[in-house]
Amino acid sequence: VQLVESGGGLMQAGGSLRLSCAASGRTLSDYIMGWFRQAPGKEREFVAGISRNGGSSYLADSVKGRFTISRDNAKNTAYLQMNSLKYEDTAVYYCAAEFSPLEGVPRTPGDAYYNWGQGTQVTVSS
Repeated sequence: VQLVESGGGLMQAGGSLRLSCAASGRTLSDYIMGWFRQAPGKEREFVAGISRNGGSSYLADSVKGRFTISRDNAKNTAYLQMNSLKYEDTAVYYCAAEFSPLEGVPRTPGDAYYNWGQGTQVTVSS
């Protein structure tokens, strides 16, 4: 499956952005989806994950209450709604997919995901 992120940009602190991850080549419903981010000079970190049909989701503590992960399998697209953005949310955001024969549970390690998008830059000004 090929993944393409979009929706990044420059936003003031307190604002909102919605990232999209469009899949092609395979049906997205076969995959657990995850969002990761990497800030300059820092390691890649897990942000959010969602099971194949959206039955379960998981958010990193740093974004709980502000970010929401969702998916629309009919549109072959996953989303990351980011509200109340903070300066420290500045990073390149990547979506990733893990093939799963079952509904599954989203996992946090990056190496659990085989397919990755090219990333989209999110910059939050303070």
